[in-house]
Amino acid sequence: MPRELEVNAQGRGLRIAIVVSRFNDDITSKLLEGALDGLRSCGVEDEDVTVARVPGALELGVVAQALARSGAYSALVCLGCVIRGETGHYDVVVTQGTAALARVALDTGVPIGMGVITTENEEQAMDRAGGRMGNKGRDAALVAVEMANLLSRIKNEGSLDPDVRDLRSRIKNLEEESQL
Repeated sequence: MPRELEVNAQGRGLRIAIVVSRFNDDITSKLLEGALDGLRSCGVEDEDVTVARVPGALELGVVAQALARSGAYSALVCLGCVIRGETGHYDVVVTQGTAALARVALDTGVPIGMGVITTENEEQAMDRAGGRMGNKGRDAALVAVEMANLLSRIKNEGSLDPDVRDLRSRIKNLEEESQL
């Protein structure tokens, strides 16, 4: 039977940074509320959360990179709202903004809960910022906690090789026996 790494949504002790765009603030402020609510529901304490505000969705990447490289955070949550307009600017912001965040996560190994919503109009955005489609900020926060725990488990195990796990188990048993 294959070994499955269990998902852990416990956030106690995790340090989380949230980067949120000010553009479309009426929507991103609701995403931020949802993210904070989601983190609290996982046990993340308010004092373990840092919020950084940036002008727009394109600026999320550079600040996310700086926070990830600082080594101070278990995970990041990035929040923004890009609504299609009359020009091709939407496509540039969506493509480049999401690519930058993916690159930050891959380059640093710090997981990012992606809460940048991309919609055709403001109504769709409001639906995803606490409306009938839920709150994507909350969803992104839950993803960040889950991924931080999963990556931590992988790092702490050092190896998923069954022989290494068996050896570690034997060492642990010997240590416990010596304490008796």
